[in-house]
Amino acid sequence: MTEFTELIPGLPEELSLECLSRLHFSTHQVASRVSRRWRELLQSRDFYYHRKLNGHTHKAACLVQSFPLRSEPDRPKPSGFPSYAVSVFDPITGNWDRLDPIPKYPDGLPLFCELTSSEGKLVLMGGWDPASYEPVRDVFVYEFTRRSWRRGKDMPETRSFFAVGEMDGRVFVAGGHDESKNALSSAWVYDVRSDEWTELARMDLERDECEGVVIGSEFWVVGGYRTESQGSFEGSAESYDPETGEWRRIEDAWKVSQCPRSCVGVRKDGKLFSWAESDSGVRVGTCGIELGARTFVSGSAYQGGPHGFFLVEGQNGKLKKIVDVPDGFMGFVQSGCCVEI
Repeated sequence: MTEFTELIPGLPEELSLECLSRLHFSTHQVASRVSRRWRELLQSRDFYYHRKLNGHTHKAACLVQSFPLRSEPDRPKPSGFPSYAVSVFDPITGNWDRLDPIPKYPDGLPLFCELTSSEGKLVLMGGWDPASYEPVRDVFVYEFTRRSWRRGKDMPETRSFFAVGEMDGRVFVAGGHDESKNALSSAWVYDVRSDEWTELARMDLERDECEGVVIGSEFWVVGGYRTESQGSFEGSAESYDPETGEWRRIEDAWKVSQCPRSCVGVRKDGKLFSWAESDSGVRVGTCGIELGARTFVSGSAYQGGPHGFFLVEGQNGKLKKIVDVPDGFMGFVQSGCCVEI
């Protein structure tokens, strides 16, 4: 690997840094091979925030999406759960891409895994082993600069269908249920940089099949249901303040009996709403991912209907259909997140 004493020979450091800041994230893997200095810079946290501060980062929708199963002659059609992968949609260019499989799960992601982003990386955790359907504690981090997955420290507890949200390099998880289908009120935070977990105070209520959302500087856990009232979703939410380490309960934050999974939106006044109610074309299997000034929304008009993909400008705009979606990216979107790369 070439060694430079200067970032770009013959250019001032400040100008060289500006040039490298403008590289599209998809070129970072190749650019990292130019020199050790380039590699260390491109993979550093300071460089990420420099690009973000100067408006050179890029917001994309990352989706846990089913993909077509390969059919082989003289073999029965596959049954059971579909296989899932991480798809990436660029709302600026309209391009679709699919990340390489996680080495531990070459044939598909853990079922019902949770996905969030942190400082330009993807963090995938939990779910069910796609072969045994047993819940797993796995944590994986995807580095776009390296275009590869790495193992993170396992979750301290086994949980499924939990809430997740990210703030300042830390991923918060709460609620869900354990191996015996008991709803959980426990919560933990994962520091992506140090690869360590820390236990948090418990929520007031057990909340299975809840949804996580970050509002301002608080982590909200929306809806969910208790063990003894399976399927009867709460209308309340609880928010966690990292400064005080305390939870507070917000009554009537969500529509009672409505599942909040993947469809929670936040209005400018901080009130919650459901993207499933934004248009009749996305009433079923709805997923909404805010991408700054616009939102990616997917869903079907009816159970078993074709999946549609849309962009919405603002919160009250009409759904604009995304056209020319490649055949390999027409599958159901289970969940997703925004990543700023």
